Amino acid sequence: MPTQIVQGDLLQQDVEVIVNAWNRNIIPWWLLLPQGVSGAIKRKAGDAPFHELAKLGPIALGQAVFTTAGKLPYRGIIHVAGINMLWRASEYSIRHSVQNAMRLAEEKQFRTIAFPILGSGSGGFRQDKARSIMEDELTSLASCLEVTLVEYEAAK
Repeated sequence: MPTQIVQGDLLQQDVEVIVNAWNRNIIPWWLLLPQGVSGAIKRKAGDAPFHELAKLGPIALGQAVFTTAGKLPYRGIIHVAGINMLWRASEYSIRHSVQNAMRLAEEKQFRTIAFPILGSGSGGFRQDKARSIMEDELTSLASCLEVTLVEYEAAK
């Protein structure tokens, strides 16, 4: 499967759908102060994707759900429950988040998808280890999707 790794901003990628590293969706989103990718999405997309997300209820660890992209130029956002109730990522949550996001993207017939490095922000996982797990998981999947892994780099 075509996979590229870039440094930059997830919200600047030329893809159809992006992945948001979310939580289990048990605590109402409006009680949280979204950080990292979620915070950037909220600032640029508005509240609409998060209102949709709230209506979906709890998400099992590693599962993926789809919402519209709000004011962002994408066809949608795939939100993955990449952290547990203690706000920590694990190899399990990263692998299953990748699997389920890819499956959902294929069901929706997308051709291109961009992921942040799951678990490496507020999930507390080392970025290099998280990226390695994601690359390994993507290699094991049979997919025609073009995948971009985005290592966050602040604009200069």
